[in-house]
Amino acid sequence: MYLLHGKLSTKEGKRDAMAEVLLEASEKMQGNGGCHLYAVSIDPEERNTVYVTEIWDSKEDHDNSLKNPEVKLMITKAMPLIEGMPQRGQELKVLSPMAFK
Repeated sequence: MYLLHGKLSTKEGKRDAMAEVLLEASEKMQGNGGCHLYAVSIDPEERNTVYVTEIWDSKEDHDNSLKNPEVKLMITKAMPLIEGMPQRGQELKVLSPMAFK
């Protein structure tokens, strides 16, 4: 399994707009081959930050998702909201693949 955890710094006052774009992206990930989790979160103390945590069957599945036209559109919508250059997310090793429903 492949886990990617990212922190997106937004332009001043654009956190909620970024969260909306990412929540829309999370809906697009439902049923996307290999995606188990696409979680969007915020820290109420960080006014210009949004976090995304993704769990995939493999890095290849994640990379292939970025070729999807709908995902490309979400990236295009998100880019103007990001402050500076996007940071590379943390690639983490999944130790406990169990999901709770």
